[in-house]
Amino acid sequence: MDARRRLAVISAHICSTGSGFHQPRLQPVSVSGSSSGSDADQGKSLNGACVFCRIIRGESPAFKLYEDDACLCILDSNPLSRGHSLIIPKSHFSSLDATPPSVIAAMCSKVPLISSAIVKATGSDSFNLLVNNGAAAGQVIFHTHIHIIPRKEQDCLWASESLRRQSLKLDQEASRLADLVREQLSSVSPSSSSSGNSEVSEGEGSSLSRS
Repeated sequence: MDARRRLAVISAHICSTGSGFHQPRLQPVSVSGSSSGSDADQGKSLNGACVFCRIIRGESPAFKLYEDDACLCILDSNPLSRGHSLIIPKSHFSSLDATPPSVIAAMCSKVPLISSAIVKATGSDSFNLLVNNGAAAGQVIFHTHIHIIPRKEQDCLWASESLRRQSLKLDQEASRLADLVREQLSSVSPSSSSSGNSEVSEGEGSSLSRS
């Protein structure tokens, strides 16, 4: 992966902070090898050209923080903040929508454990959990992964945090958008669309969830 290209994508999402954070020059201290499945099975599920697959196979170095049969967590090689890490499934899926729900569940189930350790180790206040899904959203490595980005108060990491957000207007346009999304959900699974704890706004076909 071209580091310049990745940083160019990232620069569109963050502002200059003056926070004094500098990316350290990382030296490989360990490599990760997949702990499950035969060599033949791994060859079928991993992509030879993918940097994450190479890390999983132990062919490329990485700072490994956590590993189990389903996923691996490593330090990001181009961190946005100290401790910026990635949770990666051990099988190759190019996008979130191509990733089986069971794999997503396995990854997400480790977020509380791993994020808590990272926040404590870095002395951070909070963290962002982020998935860039698709090129337009900033995805550069097309192997599903979850970012854990430690945050500190007033670090001004995201440019959008300085922007005033527009309140959602409860009008026909919003109602139509909600209907369109529910139509897409019901076309996949009829039970997916929300039907409880909602009110129908007068003059609108869409229901407004009160939470």
